[in-house]
Amino acid sequence: MQVTWKLPDGSEITAEVRNGSNMMEAAVANSVPNVIGECGGSLACATCHVYVDPAWADKTGPLDDFEDAMLDATEADRSASSRLSCQIIASPELDGLILRVPQL
Repeated sequence: MQVTWKLPDGSEITAEVRNGSNMMEAAVANSVPNVIGECGGSLACATCHVYVDPAWADKTGPLDDFEDAMLDATEADRSASSRLSCQIIASPELDGLILRVPQL
């Protein structure tokens, strides 16, 4: 599947992402700035915070209570489209996904 990260400066990074991997792993593997993933995807930090493009919000699945609580600790402002990218798993249904990277 293909994912595009839109960066705060207006540039984009588009990459092929392996089915079953999470978007934090994919961002780190593709050197997406501001997506750090300090906890390695164990839902113990908020350093992989992204904004899901509104057209994709329903397809990425709902927040669970723990992710919701962790999003309160993000460095950038939280919005209705905020997600921790480690909780978004690549699947064929997400081919073309657009994620916006917050300005830190």
